[in-house]
Amino acid sequence: METRPNASQDALLPAVEIETGPQPVRAVIWLHGLGADGHDFEPVVGEFEWQRLPPTRFVFPHAPMRAVTINNGYVMPAWYDIVSLDFSDRREDPDGVRESARQIEALVARENARGIEDRHIVLAGFSQGGAIALHTGLRHPRRLAGILALSTYLPLAPTLAAEVNTANCDIPVFMAHGEDDPVIPCELGQRSAEKLRSMAFPVQWRTYPMEHSVSMEEIRDIETWLRDVLADSGTSNAMA
Repeated sequence: METRPNASQDALLPAVEIETGPQPVRAVIWLHGLGADGHDFEPVVGEFEWQRLPPTRFVFPHAPMRAVTINNGYVMPAWYDIVSLDFSDRREDPDGVRESARQIEALVARENARGIEDRHIVLAGFSQGGAIALHTGLRHPRRLAGILALSTYLPLAPTLAAEVNTANCDIPVFMAHGEDDPVIPCELGQRSAEKLRSMAFPVQWRTYPMEHSVSMEEIRDIETWLRDVLADSGTSNAMA
């Protein structure tokens, strides 16, 4: 298993990369939460039985630095500004969400250029990163392998019906949440999962006895899900 920085390209977000085997044929682009960086979920790969996965490149990008309103304007790694403490439709900054989505699309395009098709790519994220993974993946114009969204919620939810792309109308989605999460309430994550189900997305929803974090039980479930969608994506997910 190889760890290395990504290739230097000015237009792309810097990222940590881990390859579980030579010449990867699958990719997982995994976004960290507010105030963290791409190293945050790097250790998770070491917990997977990666010999049971196809050779996979895990890409952990670093979010841009930006001022976050709810943190008194403090500048930190963030995928978008959070302008309100309540979870209303105006909580997140739409321009920031869409800017980050474009940056993730650029990382997907780079994987395409390195020989990995969209149908072999998972978008994943935790908290704010999970929100961007959901926003980007559901609107992506070509079929992806799946979306992994941990301890998060659906951002810009009122725009989804008009913006969802039919290429991903039945994309597998795994959503997981801590039952005692004090940062993003579990009920909010569940409502997001229910909204997606109401739109016919095949969502797996799991809860765990934890707060705003990741547990070993959750990691085992993620590994099982990744193994399924990365294996199946080679045969069942036709290119749009």
